[in-house]
Amino acid sequence: MKRLSSVRGAEKVALSGLLIAMMLVLGYVESLLPSVSGIPGIKLGLSNGVLIFAVYMLDLPTAWVLMVLKVLLSGLLFGGFNTILYALAGGVLSMAVMTGLSRVRGIHPVTVSMAGGVMHNVGQVAVAMALFHTNQLLYYMAVLVLAGLVCGALTGVCAAAVMKHLKKLKA
Repeated sequence: MKRLSSVRGAEKVALSGLLIAMMLVLGYVESLLPSVSGIPGIKLGLSNGVLIFAVYMLDLPTAWVLMVLKVLLSGLLFGGFNTILYALAGGVLSMAVMTGLSRVRGIHPVTVSMAGGVMHNVGQVAVAMALFHTNQLLYYMAVLVLAGLVCGALTGVCAAAVMKHLKKLKA
């Protein structure tokens, strides 16, 4: 995918602000929806589709800044310190894997999103295991890996569709 390398200065700040606003709104809307699965800890991750877009269409430092801002602002607005802690652990691990995989030729954005969804859950469970001093949460990982794959696929399909249409508009 071709990056929006021509976006600089004020345009980059404006685009970043728009993407942050989109992530916050999607995160808030998602918090209003009833749990899709009825299983604790499983969310669609709608705002992560915006991060996939950023990983592929913007430079990596900007994508990382957007992830950190999303975590901090979402935590301050809708959660608290624990929310920030869990989201940051999942976000850092997820972004590390997604940025790495996005550079591998032939790996589709949906696959990258699925890996990101799984790794987000791994990061959160690792924090919970450290905080609660238990390995028992590893049993829950099977459920969370499946959820990360499914939800990551959904957000990846949405992000890939948006990028495909933006590419057509730019041409």
